[in-house]
Order: sequence, then C-alpha cells, then structure tokens
Amino acid sequence: MRFLTAGESHGPELTAIIEGIPSQLPLTEDQINIHLKRRQKGYGRGRRMQIESDTVRITSGVRHGKTTGAPITLHVENKDWKHWDKIMGTAPLSEEEEGEVKRKITRPRPGHADLTGAIKYDHRDMRNVLERSSARETTVRVAVGAVAQVLLEAFDIHLVGHVLEIGAVKSSISNYTSIKELKGITEASEVRCLDPDASEAMKKAIDEAKENGDSIGGIVEVVAENLPVGLGSHVHYDRKLDGKIAQAVMSINAFKGVEIGIGFEAARRLGSQVHDEILHSEETGFFRRTNRLGGFEGGMTNGMPVVVRGAMKPIPTLYKPLQSVDIESKEVFSASIERSDSCAVPAAAVVCEAAVAWELAKAMLEKFGADSLNDILKNVAEYKEKVRTF
Repeated sequence: MRFLTAGESHGPELTAIIEGIPSQLPLTEDQINIHLKRRQKGYGRGRRMQIESDTVRITSGVRHGKTTGAPITLHVENKDWKHWDKIMGTAPLSEEEEGEVKRKITRPRPGHADLTGAIKYDHRDMRNVLERSSARETTVRVAVGAVAQVLLEAFDIHLVGHVLEIGAVKSSISNYTSIKELKGITEASEVRCLDPDASEAMKKAIDEAKENGDSIGGIVEVVAENLPVGLGSHVHYDRKLDGKIAQAVMSINAFKGVEIGIGFEAARRLGSQVHDEILHSEETGFFRRTNRLGGFEGGMTNGMPVVVRGAMKPIPTLYKPLQSVDIESKEVFSASIERSDSCAVPAAAVVCEAAVAWELAKAMLEKFGADSLNDILKNVAEYKEKVRTF
C-alpha cells in the first residue's frame, strides 16, 4: 500500500493517488470529509481556514460505495486559486505578463524550506519552494489517512489524536476509559485537549503569541487500540513498525521530535521502571501490566494500545519577522510574511493521527493480505484466536 500527493498551496487543487486498498471496503466521500473538517478546526488558525472549506472528490477506485481494488484518486479543490491563477498558472508568461505578475519571493524565512530548497532546485523565485513545502499539503495527507482509518475500523481498530502541550502549558489529566471517551472530550475542545483548565491556559498562550506577532508550538499524542500482536517485525531495521511510524510523524511539516510510549523519559528511569511486566489470562491470553513502551517491543506491536507523540515547532512564518538576507541583493531584510496561523497544534494532532493510521493500516495488509476485505477479515479472526490460545 502506498500513496503520492501533488499540488501547491495556491494551485488549483491538491491530489492524492492511493494504491493497494483492498476491494469490498465501504468508502464514501463523507467518511473522508469528516476528517478534513476536523483538520480545519482549532484555536489559533489563520484566515486561510475561513477561505477554504475542504471537501474531497473521489474520481477512481470506488464504485457504488465500495472500493474495487484499483488505485483511488482523491482531489481537494483550493478555492483561493481564483486569486492566484496568473501567479501560479502552468502556461508560460510573455515578457509583459512577467512584469505584471507580482509576489516574487527573494527573502527566505528562517526555519522554512525557502532558502535550502531554492539552492537545491536552482530557483530565483522561492515561491516555487514554499508553495509545495506549505503545510497545505497535509490536507490530502489527512484525506489519505481518513481512508486508512476506514480500513482500520473494519478491523475494529480505532485511534485518536489529541494535544498534550502548547508552549509551556501542559495537560495535567491523562486518565480516560476508552478511545471513544478521549475523542469525545478532545473533539469538543477548541485546542483538542483532555484537560479543560489547561485548554483555557493554552488559548491564552496562543492569544499572547498572536498579539506579539509570534507563533507557538506544542506536543500531540496519537493513541490506537485493539491492534493485534505482531504487526511489524524484529528481523530487519526497515521492517520495524515503530521506526516506520516515527518516520511518518517526522515527515509532517514542522515536526521535530517523536516519542513512542514514555519515549525520552525511559532514558531517565531504571529498567524496572520502564519495562512492562507480562501477565496471562484464559480469556485474553498474554497482556502487559503497564504500557510504558507504547504498545511496541522489538519493533512489533504487543497487543497493548499504540501511543505515539510528536513535537511541533512554532510555525516559521511570523508577523514580526526575523532577520534574513535577500538572495538577489544580499541585503539584510526582515523575512517575507506569508499568511499563516499563530498556532496549528490542534490541527497537527489530526495530521499526526492520519500519518499513524496510514502506517498501521499498511502493516495490517502486509500481515493479513491485501486483495479482498472479506478474505483479510477471515485471516485476522483466525490469527487473533491463535494469539489468544498461544
């Protein structure tokens, strides 16, 4: 199972092609649009979210509400394109038109891909870089992740992304009875946080950063439950599922750190305070007393909930720009300002959820087959019974 995305922030649309989704999976545009709408919510979002109302069009791979096994094509229109058709058009420009087209970017923003991408791809107008490196691309990554979540739900696997920290404000509540409860509470929060007191403090921190022309980052967590034992493998480095998930999370715009389970805290504790004791019951088979390792041992799922955290840096586009250097004149300038959010951490939780969902769904198909959903469900049921009686 694999996918490709294409499109620019102010281009006509964003596109994804997914290959490897099994046949007979019930799938509708509405199931994807739910997650696209979730991505657009969140305290601290900018004006772009007032312009766009993201919805998906499925143009291949689904017939009469079910997947066929063929590649699935997803399209999300950029409604702001109508103001950018000349600037971002694909047709060559005449000399006269080149003079009329403005918004050429020659002043790179610190912390963004602008300068490095321009050097690598030999662009004198850095709009060619920032249009693709924009977090707008995560729109179709969420759409792809939504398809993965529909597949996971067919196996009764559920997951949710939520916010643990924004700036210096941390959630002090970590107890919940189920994924359903966690999702219900955090989806009702403007900052997607379980702790109502921390939620209000997070909003104040976002407001303060915005008033100062600054941006603010945070930490998100994704939890997935009811995964079978043995997804991934210990036999080679590139087959370890926790490694694949870490790569997927790190590939999200502005993410600079990943933890599985207690993550870096494990380095500060003794082994007796880290490893999860193994227990057994007739009803469920083997299980762990705790889940400090976040559902993984040896690169494989161990049957406990998968817990993944990602650290998002503050967005590099600031309304009080940092110092930069013009690539043409080499003069010192304040970095260019592009319309942006002051905080996108609540939305990033949805993006992270999508990235984790994709890797989990891919691992399920690698282990249990990938052609027909009906055959895969039989394989999963047989394997789970083997695990229970092992």
